[in-house]
Amino acid sequence: MDRREFLTTSGAGVVAAAAGALDGPLSGSTTLEAQTRPAAGRRKPLLLQIGSNANAYDEDDLIRIQRFGVKSIIAGIQIADPQRMKATPEEFARLRELPDKHGIKIGVMTSYVPVQGILKGKSPDRDREIEAWQNMIRGAAAAGLPCVKYLMSILGNVRTGRDPGRADTSHTSSNLKLVKEQSDRLGVIPEYGIVTRDMYWERLTYFLERVVPVANEYKVRIANHPNDSIVPDEGYRGVFPVLSTPDGLKRYVTIQDSPYHGLNLCLGVLSEMMANPKEDIFEPLTWLSARKKVFNIHFRNIKGNRNHYAEVAPDEGEADFTRAVLVLAENGYDGHITPDHNVQAAGDNTGGQAYWGFVYGYIAASIRAAERQMNS
Repeated sequence: MDRREFLTTSGAGVVAAAAGALDGPLSGSTTLEAQTRPAAGRRKPLLLQIGSNANAYDEDDLIRIQRFGVKSIIAGIQIADPQRMKATPEEFARLRELPDKHGIKIGVMTSYVPVQGILKGKSPDRDREIEAWQNMIRGAAAAGLPCVKYLMSILGNVRTGRDPGRADTSHTSSNLKLVKEQSDRLGVIPEYGIVTRDMYWERLTYFLERVVPVANEYKVRIANHPNDSIVPDEGYRGVFPVLSTPDGLKRYVTIQDSPYHGLNLCLGVLSEMMANPKEDIFEPLTWLSARKKVFNIHFRNIKGNRNHYAEVAPDEGEADFTRAVLVLAENGYDGHITPDHNVQAAGDNTGGQAYWGFVYGYIAASIRAAERQMNS
């Protein structure tokens, strides 16, 4: 994401939805039940907040986002030597220097450690990366950084084109039929070969068994982003992305029992997984947030469903994102809600800032609406 493309969105809504317990830890069939309201006169404080993606930033950027009420950001360390897999104490200090000056918290740090060796399942490469991960967690703890976000994806963002939006806007899109054609045409990814579901799970488990204990020891949350790769049942280019289904996400967060192991949950990706995102996202969102497995939220919507979707603004998609904020609030979510994937416009001369301003306001309004609903 460009450093000028900052934060998220949200809206305002008054629908209360809450979580029933699952029949089993990985069950996907559970109905939502009414949430319990606080007793009359008792104010239930909300812990969630507006955040901003600011992996690279300068002083003007930090001043700009403060205009919209942003007090906490996601940021990434700039390492002088790109071949080095360990940040120095000085590099950790530089990461905090400007935010500290402006009274801005770094709530989430972006991982700088590569994961190709882990995802290929090859030692000693994956063991070197895991050691770097362990050192990164120790460094984050020493610098007072509470959370590290990361991505365990071989395929990245699988897209097939662009769809027109409102006025002069356009949106990246994906068509499952074209994804299959694209997979057949391109063939297996040479450096990975066939990666079955069992192979993918083995590699993720190997990583978690060695990294989560260090996160526990140093009390640093690690937040994995779902695979933004909605593919046919037969996989894509030989890869079966196990973190691209709700049950996959539930399984992942239960591999290691830890309050420091969870997700950087993108509501757009969660919606992309569904045949009926308007309703279907709320069961897994409630399941995960009720179990305190959501550490950061990416806030974008989609139009369509898993068969054909476009990434759109929070108010023009299928799911009620104000309702999503309420579900998070009801379950005590205490992290960021941050913007994700700018809506492009040919006539925009603000570098995307006009859109992000809209999104900030949407988030702020949604948080206020959830607060009012919970305390009514």
